[in-house]
Amino acid sequence: MADEDKEFFRERTLARSKAQRLARTAEGLVPVDPPSTSQGRMIDVSAKPVVPREAIAEGFLRLKAETLTALAEGRGPKGDPFPAAQVAGILAAKKTPEIVPFCHPILLTSIDVALAREKEGVRVRATVRTQAQTGVEMEALAAVTGALLTVWDMTKALEKDATGNYPGTAIENVRVVSKTKGAPT
Repeated sequence: MADEDKEFFRERTLARSKAQRLARTAEGLVPVDPPSTSQGRMIDVSAKPVVPREAIAEGFLRLKAETLTALAEGRGPKGDPFPAAQVAGILAAKKTPEIVPFCHPILLTSIDVALAREKEGVRVRATVRTQAQTGVEMEALAAVTGALLTVWDMTKALEKDATGNYPGTAIENVRVVSKTKGAPT
């Protein structure tokens, strides 16, 4: 690399570091660099205390009445989707940092994924707990989404219309219901 290129990169790195510090001072912790550099980065949580944390998320998969009846009668084309969806939700929570680039890999102490058949579809609720320096909202959302996608996959043969599309099937209202943070231990 030419000396002028090395100097350019050194100056750019110094300018970016200074901009990052100013962003932290003026606006607290932010997940991306100021617009002038447009670089994403993982937040430094090393100064935060380790505390108990919990996040609860939920979502809904809208399904045809016929599909819900088939599931209730044990006629799912790929079997009962609930056990597989529960495992998929747990795996999705554990793998969240692999699919959400700036999510910290943290030790999860508990993951609960509950599925319920409702009148118009299936509701999934996930509760994720940890003792960490950062929250578990992304893990709870990933658990819900992974479980909902698994139910969709295991019922899609019943949901398709004559053209092979899914006009009424929809994942809806995936959201964080609550998050809590305890006192440092």
